Amino acid sequence: MAVETISIHREIVERCKRGDRLAQYQLYELYSKAMLNTCYRMMNSREEAEDMLQEAFVSAFRRLDSFRFESTFGAWLKRIVINHCINELKRRKLELELVEDLHRFETPSETSESSEGKWTVDMIRQAVMQLPNGYRVVFSLYALEGYDHQEIAQILNVTESTSKSQYLRAKRKLKELINR
Repeated sequence: MAVETISIHREIVERCKRGDRLAQYQLYELYSKAMLNTCYRMMNSREEAEDMLQEAFVSAFRRLDSFRFESTFGAWLKRIVINHCINELKRRKLELELVEDLHRFETPSETSESSEGKWTVDMIRQAVMQLPNGYRVVFSLYALEGYDHQEIAQILNVTESTSKSQYLRAKRKLKELINR
C-alpha cells in the first residue's frame, strides 16, 4: 500500500520531467492551495506567501530530476516550500527569543485549560498570525507541519532547547491572545 501512496501522481510527475507544461500546470493545481496555506502560516502575509509559493514551485520544477519517488511528491514539495520560507525569514534575520527559565512555562493554569475547549479554529488561526515571527515559525513547524524539535533546531540553526522554549512561549502567547 505504501508503494501506491508514493506513486500518486507519478504519471504527471514523469510528464513534468519531460518538460510537459500542461503536466506542470496540473501539478500546480493539485498542490498550490495546500502549499499556499503552509507559506501563509510561515510568512504571515498573503503577498509574501504567494511569492514564496511561486519561488518554491519554480525550484521544484527545476529540481524535478532529483525526485526519486522515495516519498510522495507532496511531501517532497512541502519540504521545498518550508525551506524557501525559512530561508527568506533567515535572510531577514528572524529573531528567536532565548528563554533562561524553561520550566516556568510547563505548568498550565487551570483557567486556561478550562477555556481551551471553547476555542475555535478561526480564533487559533487569527492568534497564530499575531505571534512574533520566531514563535510563529517554530509553532507552525512543530504543531502544524509535524517537525520535531531536533529537526526544527537543525532547520533554523538553533539549539533544540531554543526550539522547545519558542514553542512553549508561542503556546503561552496564543492562550493570552485568545483569552483576551
